[in-house]
Amino acid sequence: MATSDRRAATLALAHALSAAERGLPVIPLSRTKLPALRSPHRDAPEPFLCRGECGRPGHGVHDATADPAAVRALFAAAPWATGYGIACGRPPHHLIGIDLDTKSDTDATASLRHLALRHLFTIPETVVVLTPSGGRHIWLTGPPGVTVPNSASRLAPGIDIRGTGGYLVGPGSLTTHGIYRTAPGTGHLAPAPCPSALLRLLTPPARSHPRAGHPADGTGRGHGLVQFVRAAHEGQRNTRLFWAACRAYENGIGDSLADALAEAAVHAGLTDREARATLASAARLTTAS
Repeated sequence: MATSDRRAATLALAHALSAAERGLPVIPLSRTKLPALRSPHRDAPEPFLCRGECGRPGHGVHDATADPAAVRALFAAAPWATGYGIACGRPPHHLIGIDLDTKSDTDATASLRHLALRHLFTIPETVVVLTPSGGRHIWLTGPPGVTVPNSASRLAPGIDIRGTGGYLVGPGSLTTHGIYRTAPGTGHLAPAPCPSALLRLLTPPARSHPRAGHPADGTGRGHGLVQFVRAAHEGQRNTRLFWAACRAYENGIGDSLADALAEAAVHAGLTDREARATLASAARLTTAS
């Protein structure tokens, strides 16, 4: 390993341990912002869902821990890691990330101001992380027992939300696009509680009990997404599945709808293994920031 790479790995571990000391569960990340450790089940003959129950590392955000010894073990298993991710929605902070993206055709900061004026809330003083692309991550905390789903541009164009099952790239991380840094004057702050009016926008309405003939496996909530995949023709099966899966994960029903989406994709002509791989890609995309 080159000297510069060793230095980046050492700094990543140091920053991750500092975050863990504050009670923030962390995982090692590669320069691509993806989890540095590959799944131990990647060569399994049939894909299956495991969130770390097997006891081995490589389960993405499910590996996240604030235990210093466990953090060191994760980074020792991934010496190429140059950054770290902070799991959202986990105690004690129940972190919520407001990701303000920067694109030529969007002004996420202005959109957030508009939402604040419209719904009568103010973003409190809190930790802000500056991204290499010029965007910002605003750290807020949610109350225990409240699940905030991940979403991309659901609130407004350019505003992505990282909640339960997602993670934020931690300050000090080195990626292919540059370094994530804490905004001046915010590094000493603790993440502030999310304003109640904003929290209502971030949380989905309470689910009603499924009606007869409308179970939650895809013929109730998410029925349209399942049918969209089921009706795919050759040449559009994988694209339709990926699009539908992203929408499902953004709305907090990705895990519950995964089997129904996979079954619909198989009906359309994909193999189960192809369908599961596409579902996993959609889950990774909608939970990383």
